[in-house]
Amino acid sequence: MDTKELLKKVRKIEIKTRRLSDHIFGGEYHSTFKGRGMTFSEVRQYQFGDDVRNIDWNVTARYNEPYIKVFEEERELTMMLMVDVSGSQLFGTQGAFKKSIITEIAATLAFSATQNNDKIGLILFTDEIELFIPPKKGRSHVLRIIRELLEFEPKSKNTNITEALKFLSNVMKKKAIVFILSDFIADDYQRTLKIVSGKHDVTGIRVYDRREEEIPNLGLVQMEDEETGELLLVNTSSKKTRKNYSAYYKERVNYFADSFTRSGAGSLSSRIDESYVKKLLGYFKRRG
Repeated sequence: MDTKELLKKVRKIEIKTRRLSDHIFGGEYHSTFKGRGMTFSEVRQYQFGDDVRNIDWNVTARYNEPYIKVFEEERELTMMLMVDVSGSQLFGTQGAFKKSIITEIAATLAFSATQNNDKIGLILFTDEIELFIPPKKGRSHVLRIIRELLEFEPKSKNTNITEALKFLSNVMKKKAIVFILSDFIADDYQRTLKIVSGKHDVTGIRVYDRREEEIPNLGLVQMEDEETGELLLVNTSSKKTRKNYSAYYKERVNYFADSFTRSGAGSLSSRIDESYVKKLLGYFKRRG
């Protein structure tokens, strides 16, 4: 797309997602993801109901009346958005690609973090690291992230979540809030996820299309694997074929849920024709 069209799309997403983050997610995000701890702010006179453990005995002795230390939450955090840009994200039958919904969710989360003066970074991955944008603050930085989500052309179409998690561990030495956005049609990432979740606050957001859950009976159909490019002639009228596919898909979904639960990480799933706003709010409220 040309520059004018890209800027128009960025602006459209900013207007929609910033409104959500300003009016809905700002407070929820703040209460869900706490700061690193409490830092000393000031000393003031003791008031009825104050915690006596916070009395500053040196100042109290000097002025001969009780004074307490006031602490503030050290709010600044770092959010890392890990976004799957493999070939399977370019699928959608409900008026939008998975990629479009993932972009909106990522933008909403980024603006929510910006409201709290947090840094935001981006990792775009396939079966390799396609792009890494180090964490920074500010609206212009978030707009750059949205531009990349909209127009980035990955080199590969395959997926490897384990490699993406290993890269995160290497570049993020301090604890971060991590959102992994993908359809999670992958396996063998549970062990690495558990290690990463021990250090970072990780949430997996699975975005999917209802047509992925089962194959409809359409007779003999040529299908293309979005990740490998392989063309297959599939007899969708075969009950066995539909049953095998459905079992495979359920296995991937169960692996996703089980992996995040066992790792102590958070997770949610949102179908592209559902309201991701309700799903995110529900998740934040449960976490908060």
